[in-house]
Amino acid sequence: MPRQQQPARPARRRSYDQFCATARALDSVGDRWTLLIVRELLAGPRRYTDLLADLPGVSTDVLASRLKDMEQGGLAVRRRLPPPAAASVYELTEHGRGLLPVLTALAGWGAPALDERRPTDAVRAHWFALPLLRALDGLTHAGVVEVRLAEGEFHMRTGVVAAGAEAYGYGPADRPDACLVLGTDVALALGRGECTLAEAVGDGRAEVLGEGPLAVELRGGQQPRH
Repeated sequence: MPRQQQPARPARRRSYDQFCATARALDSVGDRWTLLIVRELLAGPRRYTDLLADLPGVSTDVLASRLKDMEQGGLAVRRRLPPPAAASVYELTEHGRGLLPVLTALAGWGAPALDERRPTDAVRAHWFALPLLRALDGLTHAGVVEVRLAEGEFHMRTGVVAAGAEAYGYGPADRPDACLVLGTDVALALGRGECTLAEAVGDGRAEVLGEGPLAVELRGGQQPRH
């Protein structure tokens, strides 16, 4: 007699099943790698291969699964770029971009743990954007700051960020209002709240290039070095 086929098991619903806002949030972003994918997409749309390159340690299966979950959960969408690019990219929805203050606070909380870089630690320049955004919060002048580290360059927006705009991005900016040149150790000190940018500029550990009002404010009102 043919073996009776067993009914398929229903897919496991990943939920804490708790009527709690924190539990509901973790139902969406509590899986390993999800928040780090959000960190990457906060800088703008990215191809799957770009995400794979800047998330060292993630497997292709896990990345694909997380991206699918994020699409189903309304955190991200996939779209096709027009020619000549003709490539698919993932980008955050407005709901997904709402995680920026969550990741900024989490980066501030975790910054003290970066006391020493381990031999196995990967690093990307734009990973310093979140703690630096927190360190530069409260600036009165809005604009784009290009940040130059030994590991590379990225750029950030200060002041109120328009809806749909990225708070930070990869690589140099097209027309930055100011350029910030500093070492990784200073970026970490700023992220940990151990000094202000004006203090770092004053003692020569950081340099702000530019003549506009944002550059002047970043220098704490000091004149540029010549």
